[in-house]
Amino acid sequence: MLTITQTLYDQIVAHSRADHPDEACGVVAGPAGTDRPERFIPMLNAARSPTFYEFDSADLLKLYRDMDDRDEEPVIVYHSHTATEAYPSRTDVTYANEPGAHYVLVSTADTDGSGPFQFRSYRIVDGEITEEDVQVVEAY
Repeated sequence: MLTITQTLYDQIVAHSRADHPDEACGVVAGPAGTDRPERFIPMLNAARSPTFYEFDSADLLKLYRDMDDRDEEPVIVYHSHTATEAYPSRTDVTYANEPGAHYVLVSTADTDGSGPFQFRSYRIVDGEITEEDVQVVEAY
């Protein structure tokens, strides 16, 4: 299960909506070994595409060096889908290279009639997708 603060949840949703119609992407870092998302890090979608996201390689290198310096790891890797449900695509699975991370997808399309977005979390390990519950809390 992913446990996330309301503030971080709201930041991910706001970034996803702000970048629409392009896909948004980013990371939420946390102290290494804790599985606790703490630091919101919105990234630029270098592909600038409504159907694909890509982290800029220089930005990603800088991010990983910064996380190393802070003894952090990527707890959440998130991106949005602008026209489809919040479920990992084959491309998403191919790029899922953090086996310990929660992969959060936000759909900015009303694909299920339940509102203007979906917020879902998955574990993706060795190509296998497992959806997990999301618990939103005020604070840890």
